[in-house]
Amino acid sequence: MRNVLHTAPEITDALIERVCRALGVEPSVFPRNLPVAPLVLFPGTVEALQELSREATVVTLSNVTCTEADPERLLKLLSPWVSSHFPSCRTGYAKPDYRAFWTVADSYKVPPSQIVHVGDDWECDIQGATTAGLRAVWVSHGRTVPDEQSLVEHGVLVAGDLADAVQHARQLLARRLP
Repeated sequence: MRNVLHTAPEITDALIERVCRALGVEPSVFPRNLPVAPLVLFPGTVEALQELSREATVVTLSNVTCTEADPERLLKLLSPWVSSHFPSCRTGYAKPDYRAFWTVADSYKVPPSQIVHVGDDWECDIQGATTAGLRAVWVSHGRTVPDEQSLVEHGVLVAGDLADAVQHARQLLARRLP
């Protein structure tokens, strides 16, 4: 799904055929014209974004289909704290693909090592960010770290929630790399 649906700029009949063939289902069962699910923010999101935006430029990088992506709505909801949105259906790359992260770095003309990525999905956010050369903060929500070695090897910081993630991001931002 990440490599096909999340990176497609539109859902075409050919794309539906490809996905259904891969899943072994009839194209007639593919859901069409679904309403966009409402965006529900985690508790403390706005406060965390307010704090982070005082320290650095804040953007979103998300894995979403073209039917789910609504960067204008996100910008209106999260402005002025979030500067830009990078949905996978527009970038053509879905996390954990390193190119998704490099698209953001290229857009802002900064080296990946100067970016701190905060995320709650170990594979997509943390493995993807560290593979791309970014520093990372994993929001665990109380879960056990899936890969202690990677955590240590890449200097990933673990936060229980978004408030903790802000503090960890500050620490990483204070350690600007050459």
